[in-house]
Amino acid sequence: MAELQIDPVAIDHPAGVPILVGSSQPLLLIGGPCALESEEIARLVAGTLKEICCRLGISYVFKASFDKANRTSLSSYRGPGLKEGLAILARIRNEFAVPVISDVHEVSQVEAAAEVLDILQIPAFLCRQTDLLVAAARTGKPVNIKKGQFVSPWDMANAVNKVRGAGSRRIMLVERGASFGYNNLVVDMRSLPVMRALGCPVIYDATHSVQLPGGAGGSSGGQREFIVPLARAAMAIGIDGLFMEIHPQPEKALCDGPNSLPLDGIEPILTQLLRIRAAL
Repeated sequence: MAELQIDPVAIDHPAGVPILVGSSQPLLLIGGPCALESEEIARLVAGTLKEICCRLGISYVFKASFDKANRTSLSSYRGPGLKEGLAILARIRNEFAVPVISDVHEVSQVEAAAEVLDILQIPAFLCRQTDLLVAAARTGKPVNIKKGQFVSPWDMANAVNKVRGAGSRRIMLVERGASFGYNNLVVDMRSLPVMRALGCPVIYDATHSVQLPGGAGGSSGGQREFIVPLARAAMAIGIDGLFMEIHPQPEKALCDGPNSLPLDGIEPILTQLLRIRAAL
């Protein structure tokens, strides 16, 4: 299969020069803790990953959710909420001069989120929500749509067309695995070129792809040992960016710890993945 040429999506940058994501552009890393736990953790992760990405020539966007509305149980940690969470993300953006991304779950969140975020992310469970997609598109910000675990890669054309129909072509698509029986996900690597054929940069979510949804009873489990092998495979097939949940102490993370990578081990992983990309 010939390499697909994807028109780049421009992401606004606090430093003034936009990040370009697409064919022949630097690899993008969207990385950070699953949910905002504390400003201290957010600052540590953002600062460390910015330094690593600058050394390696990777474009970096800090990610963390101000609210995780789709947690397994009522008692699961969700984050600080819209107002406090956006305030933290704004400070991270300004202090470290990095773009920021977070999930929006409701149309009512979109306007306030767009005042702070450089990218609006549509959670996988909500990738079919027309009103949410249209509202996100109308902000003019890039829209990062996670493919639902229940959606085929070719059916993501419908989500793309909703955003384009609302007047935006700043769209990125994310592969994060497909439901395979109970409490399990698998990654069909064919989905990466299939979704790139829709004309959008494709991001591989290496950490959610090894999640075991609800697999720990009142929370999700994960198989961290498969993150790197699957990321290698995705990189070899051809992707425009990586999405990784990264935490200083995954075993103590309040959200998605079992499928998060430790901060102190991320640089050699990224270095190896860049070598695979360069070999293409």
